Amino acid sequence: MINRPQLRTLSLLALFVGLAVPGGAQSGAEIVDHPTELTYGPLDFELPDADSYRRELTGGVPAYLVEDRALPLVDITVRLRIGSYLEPAEQAGLADLTGTLMRTGGAGELDAKAFDEAVEAVAGNFSSFIGSTSGRMSMNCLSTVLDECLDLFFSMLGEPRFDADRLDLAKQNELENLKQRNDDPASVAGREGQWLLYGRDHVESRFVTDSSLSAIGREDLAAFHRGYVHPGHMVIAAAGDFDSDELAAKLSALLDRFDGEGRQQASWPPQGAVYEPAPGVYVARQDIPQGRVQIGHRTFRRQDWGSPDHFALAMMDSVLGNGGFTTRLMKRIRSDEGLAYGAYSNFRIGNYWPANLSVTFQSKSETVAYAAKIALEEIDRIRAEPVGEDELRTVKAAAVETFPNSFDSALAVAQVFAQDEFLGRPHSYWRTYRENVEAVTTADVQRVARRYLSPDRLVMLIVGDWEAIEPGDSDGRATMAEVAGKIGGGVTMLPVRDPVSLEAVSLELVEQ
Repeated sequence: MINRPQLRTLSLLALFVGLAVPGGAQSGAEIVDHPTELTYGPLDFELPDADSYRRELTGGVPAYLVEDRALPLVDITVRLRIGSYLEPAEQAGLADLTGTLMRTGGAGELDAKAFDEAVEAVAGNFSSFIGSTSGRMSMNCLSTVLDECLDLFFSMLGEPRFDADRLDLAKQNELENLKQRNDDPASVAGREGQWLLYGRDHVESRFVTDSSLSAIGREDLAAFHRGYVHPGHMVIAAAGDFDSDELAAKLSALLDRFDGEGRQQASWPPQGAVYEPAPGVYVARQDIPQGRVQIGHRTFRRQDWGSPDHFALAMMDSVLGNGGFTTRLMKRIRSDEGLAYGAYSNFRIGNYWPANLSVTFQSKSETVAYAAKIALEEIDRIRAEPVGEDELRTVKAAAVETFPNSFDSALAVAQVFAQDEFLGRPHSYWRTYRENVEAVTTADVQRVARRYLSPDRLVMLIVGDWEAIEPGDSDGRATMAEVAGKIGGGVTMLPVRDPVSLEAVSLELVEQ
């Protein structure tokens, strides 16, 4: 039997073969001698109409239902406006465990093992997750068993049992994971970088510890679920082999099963803590042969989805380091100098609080300083002079020509429009997206680079062997003293932390 991924692969292969002959394989045109001789017609893509897919279910729950009869499959995703921002700080991990145990801890009249067997018997695929600012529960099944799967799925959503043994197992597994998190430089960088940019009180700066795990019991999961997992927080997306009107009726009937007792209305949108990062170079010592580097600063919160600045910033970021092998960072740090396998930028705009700029790379200890010097030079250069017309044309073409990929399946269409509803993003954002990208000029890119890139606010985090990193390379191209002088704020050694408690082994920070 050919599964869905195999069908997609075969479809893409057929498409590629058809494109290899101008006009398609059936046109009788000759095969070209070289790929550079291929010619293509203009991109013709019509944006789907979001309103034609929208239904309002029981209790005003919005749902986007997109029919697709190509395969006898149905995908349903329920998004919830909840998250770990609702959990007590001393119970970090509560929301995550609630999401996990909703799937693994049994539901309705079925204990954990029986529920797993029931889902397996109908070849269903269920998942449940609660992150910092959203919950996501999904199911995939054959359309021939849709009713059985819907009954199980909504039992998982509305009547989870939170089996005590499964909870104990999940906590034990998490504790084992905590013991190893200092072994991964990426984990250390993620934690320390988050604290440097957002402080310790931000919702996304809360990390699970042994004490927060021990403070979480089965009743805490049940209370969190009872309070926040209900139709008042839901947005639904569905795609596949169904009749939209019939599915809408079924979903409404299932939503009616939710018990209203104990419901709470979650505060929305989530609020981030107020914190001002201190510029400088920060070092988390690890005995590894490469230094992992993150350079960045806070950005801003999105207020207007149609702001021209946002599109200009996206193009600026694509030129700088968020556009693959053609970017400035990749060309200079990887291609020209061979200092790193990859060097990237990501200028993010926050939906609920200011997000951050992040420039990242990994390099041998002795070349960290030189790679960092280049990265800072490129940040300065994109502010100081207009980008090239060819550079801008390339990134704009990439954005416009890959735009249809966001709507390349019925499931993608349903999820994009449901995400619009979830975030408060107008559907018109997509209708004018390509026009807004095309309108960006080289002057726009320089203007937003000068306005939103702030070299005097940069925070650099290095995870690695400081004694090997500090002197720089033997060719004298850069030292960390030179880089630190460019950034300002000095060099701060971060304390080594116990991986389980996250308490500092050395309580005093060492200043250099």
